Amino acid sequence: MPRIASINPASLATPIGFAHGVASSGGRLLWLAGQNGMDDQGRIVAPGDIVAQTDLALANILAVVAAAGGRPSDVVKLHFYVSDLAAYRGNRRALGQVWRRHFDRWYPAMMLLGVSGFFEPEALVEIDGYAVLPEPAQPAALAAELGDDDSVESDGGPSEARP
Repeated sequence: MPRIASINPASLATPIGFAHGVASSGGRLLWLAGQNGMDDQGRIVAPGDIVAQTDLALANILAVVAAAGGRPSDVVKLHFYVSDLAAYRGNRRALGQVWRRHFDRWYPAMMLLGVSGFFEPEALVEIDGYAVLPEPAQPAALAAELGDDDSVESDGGPSEARP
């Protein structure tokens, strides 16, 4: 089981809504690709609404984390890219509510950058990052089938055994 801890030195300003650093040991590293407010049909939701798009982008991030066997508290670093910093600043309270709905009181290390635009013209935000996940449990039947080899062949290459 990985260990994850926020690092917030007293010599730095008290962080609000982020951690200055996150230390981890053990586990598997999951690299999270950029997620925006795109639904399962490939459409950007709520054009012009940075709160709704951030809500879906965070949900998309956590869908990837969950699919890999993780949970919100396994996320250790997020990069936020926004095309309208004024809209982000003006919606901090609503964005905080969105954050707590997805992550409760867990705050990984984070960064926010203003950018000139995205590949999807209606996108207002994109989020990527990293998570440290627990090692997957290996069912006894699968372990016996695999013998000493703990990998499973899938799509022509090895991958981790899934419970």
